[in-house]
Amino acid sequence: MSFARVRALVVVGVLAVAAIVFVVVALFRDTQRNTANGSDCPAGAPLADMRLPDDPAEITVKVFNGTNRAGLADQVTTEFKNRRFTVQDPGKSKTKFTGVAEVRFGPDAAGKAQLIRAYFLAQSKMVYNAKRKGDVIDIVIGDQFQQLATTTEVNQSLVEVGEPTLPPGACVKPVEATKDPE
Repeated sequence: MSFARVRALVVVGVLAVAAIVFVVVALFRDTQRNTANGSDCPAGAPLADMRLPDDPAEITVKVFNGTNRAGLADQVTTEFKNRRFTVQDPGKSKTKFTGVAEVRFGPDAAGKAQLIRAYFLAQSKMVYNAKRKGDVIDIVIGDQFQQLATTTEVNQSLVEVGEPTLPPGACVKPVEATKDPE
């Protein structure tokens, strides 16, 4: 065997050992190792469902009109219904909102709210309430609202916004394994 081959084998061997050591160290020093199962969750902290839904029908929204434009909540509710969301009867907000939209949600709808945010191209104000029960998402439409995003725009916005972020003071709700029907 030539000296060049021996040298090449030594270099490849050293790189392989270094890679294995790097992976082992990364796994054992991982500070996020137990966050997925909630093992380091303080007692009494709300458990937030961080899953993005596969189907818009899994999301229930209630739209409120936070403007002086008559019928805006009805229009937006119809648009969400046409996009296969589950909708509740629209309402009138007690306060006016000057932004695009305000998305109000609790721990049970944290991941779902991320998808709703994408329909407003990440221009909505996200309002998390740890004490809120249920997974209905309230949306207050504001003065700067023009229209909901198209499917392509929603997908681009989801890529830009990224994975749902854990609300402050909450822990990740453990995902229950679903059984495949046989």
